[in-house]
Amino acid sequence: MAVAFPSHIIMALSKVQRLYDACDMVFSQSSGEAAPSLGEIEWLRQLLDGLEAADVGIDDGEKASSSSSDDELSPKRARLLPALAFEQITYVHIHQCDDFSMGVFCFPAGATLPLHDHPEMVVLSKLLYGSVRVRSYDWVTAPPSSGARKCGLARVVAAGEVLRSPCEASVLFPQSGGNMHAFTAVTPCAILDVLTPPYSEERGRPSTYFHDVPIPSLPGYAILEETDLPEDFSVAGAPYLGPELTVDMDFDDDDYDDYDE
Repeated sequence: MAVAFPSHIIMALSKVQRLYDACDMVFSQSSGEAAPSLGEIEWLRQLLDGLEAADVGIDDGEKASSSSSDDELSPKRARLLPALAFEQITYVHIHQCDDFSMGVFCFPAGATLPLHDHPEMVVLSKLLYGSVRVRSYDWVTAPPSSGARKCGLARVVAAGEVLRSPCEASVLFPQSGGNMHAFTAVTPCAILDVLTPPYSEERGRPSTYFHDVPIPSLPGYAILEETDLPEDFSVAGAPYLGPELTVDMDFDDDDYDDYDE
């Protein structure tokens, strides 16, 4: 199956600009209409897979990097956020609009992002550096989205799996792939996320946190109960120091190339 994409995306000077352009095209066109195709999602995953920490303005502490030397907007020579300086979970905001968001969660070793969901969302994630332990679930029967606190039966997708960079970017969907997940940093690490659509209280997509209760008589399943965010949990913010984005670019029909799924 051939999917058409603008040649401008392929020629974009920075990797993060290519990712933004592709997300803007795929998610903005699908907003309110048909969901993005699996071919489009796979294409975006491959673009995400090609990014490294330096491409989004973060120094991962490695002496050398395999980033492409022909990336003219590579931040290699610019000031970077030092990975080892993060003392708490820190979010680096890159972009957000009604259709999608892009940002990086940076973790010090031992920090945990509690179990939370992604209601009606597709999430593409790339571990940029370090190692992280993942615990994730999918609903067997999703609880009501309004009213009483959420509680229901969920299937285990990952039971403490450790991901180590470099590894492939991952995708989760509204009903599959580990829509509820928690992260614990084994070493200092960072995760680049693309969410579509982004969280929105006004549009009925709040972030809900859960406590998981294993079921001894039913291995591979657990009861998830909505819980309050721990009072001592907080996420700091840090500036995005990567290549500047040019947003809301328009493309002509003649600017499209084919991607074969």
